[in-house]
Amino acid sequence: MRIVRHHTYGPPGVLRSEEAPPPVCGPGDVLVRSEAIGVDHADVQRRRGAFPLGAPPLPHCPSADVCGTVVEVGTGVDTVTPGTRVTVWNAPNAYAEYVAAPAARVVAVPDGLDTAEATVLGATGRVAVNLLHTARLAPGETVLVHSGAGAIGHLAVQAARLLGAGRVLATAGSPPKLDFARSLGADAAVDYTASDWPERVAEAAGGDGVDVILDGVGGKQLVTDIALLAPFGRLVCFGGSGGDTQQPDIPVLDLLGMRQITGFSMPVFVKGRPDLARRTVSDLLRWLTEGTLRPVIHARVPLDEAARAHELLEERRASGRVVLVP
Repeated sequence: MRIVRHHTYGPPGVLRSEEAPPPVCGPGDVLVRSEAIGVDHADVQRRRGAFPLGAPPLPHCPSADVCGTVVEVGTGVDTVTPGTRVTVWNAPNAYAEYVAAPAARVVAVPDGLDTAEATVLGATGRVAVNLLHTARLAPGETVLVHSGAGAIGHLAVQAARLLGAGRVLATAGSPPKLDFARSLGADAAVDYTASDWPERVAEAAGGDGVDVILDGVGGKQLVTDIALLAPFGRLVCFGGSGGDTQQPDIPVLDLLGMRQITGFSMPVFVKGRPDLARRTVSDLLRWLTEGTLRPVIHARVPLDEAARAHELLEERRASGRVVLVP
C-alpha cells in the first residue's frame, strides 16, 4: 500500500509517498480502506518538529481522522462488519491507503453523508463540541472562537449556536476568512492581525465581556483572553497553533474576577466523561444528517500530494477542512 511519511523534520517537501505492507488487524481492531483523511495543523507542527508536546519519533506518519470502508475485523469485534462505511478518530499511521485502529474509535457513517465531510465525526468534530461542554456553555452566553475559519473553529462556531449560545464571535486573519466565519453564523468576526483586536472583541461582546473563549492558538494570547472574560467566564485552551512553545505566566490576580482557565485533552475527556462523549457523537450524527452542521471542505488533495495539503495549512490559506484522498 501507499503511505506518506517523513524521515526528518522540515518543510512540507520532507513528506514522501512510500510503499509499505498494510497494517495488521489485531484483536479488537478494524482494518479500514481509507477514502478521506483529515489534515490538521498539529500534523504540520509535528512534521516541523515543533509540536508543543514534543517532536514525534522518526520516521513519522501522522495520526488523523479517516473515513473509509471496513475490510476486516479482528477477533472480539461485533460492532461493525466488513463493508460498513465508518470514520475512525485519530487513526494511527493515517496518511495511508489502509489504517488499523481499535473498534472503540470507530463510528458508522450514515448513508448519503459525503465521505470527506464525514471525517469530522472523528476528533475534529468531537473536539469542537466537547470544548463547549468543557466550558459548560449555558443558553444565551457569548462565545468567542479563535481561528474561527479553521478545521475545528468553523465547526465550533456552528456548534456554539446549536448548543444555545446567544452571541457567537470569531477571530480570523484575512477578509475572506472573516466573511467565511460570518457565513457560518458568527455574529461578529474580528481580524486578529489588527493591533486593536481585543478592543474590537470587547466591543462586539458588549456587557461585561465574553462568557466562553475557545483558544487553540496559545502563547501570549492567553493573557489577553483572560482580560476579555466576563465575571464567571471560562477560557478553554486546547492547543498551540500559533507556534509559541513558550507559554506565558498566567497572572493569578487577573483570575480574581471569578474568571477560570482550563485545558482540554480529548483522550482524558473521553475517559472521564464517557456519557457526554457518546452524546457528542449522537449530536454530531444528528446535526450532519439534518444539515444543521455544515462541514466545509476547502480542498481534497491526492494522498501523494500531502506536501501541498500541508502548505495550505502552513500558509493559512485554508478555510474549513483539508482532506487527503488516496
